[in-house]
Amino acid sequence: MSTNIMIRSALVVLLLSLVGCETVSKTVSGIGNSFGSSNKSETYRATGYAPISKQPGKTQGERVINAIRASKLRAYQELTAIVHGQYVSSSSTVQDQVLVNDNFKTAVAGIVRGARVVKSYPIQDDVYATILEVSGSQLQQAWIVNNN
Repeated sequence: MSTNIMIRSALVVLLLSLVGCETVSKTVSGIGNSFGSSNKSETYRATGYAPISKQPGKTQGERVINAIRASKLRAYQELTAIVHGQYVSSSSTVQDQVLVNDNFKTAVAGIVRGARVVKSYPIQDDVYATILEVSGSQLQQAWIVNNN
């Protein structure tokens, strides 16, 4: 009897784990046209922030320089997410019909060429911000260069 219950339980767990699953596929053939003529005039902007006091450095000046660099890198990360999208991975654990654990992670990967710093400035006393932008025509040009 216990073997039968274990098999049934395993089947139920397997079925529940497959509910809502979808195979993800990406077609590369149409991506080159996604930056068509209508997107050439669009400008994509992203802002990155970094706290000054949390940066490494012996002096306040070193911490400010590191915050400027960190805010620029964060802006690049945001811009990459806008251009290429974000990968999201999640998992949830349910035990006795009660949600026990719920986690998610995100990742961004891609190349952004031709972006320029619009403005880098302090906000209040302890945060530095950097705004980056890239035009649709620059994205299209980078796409063509990378895929030829």
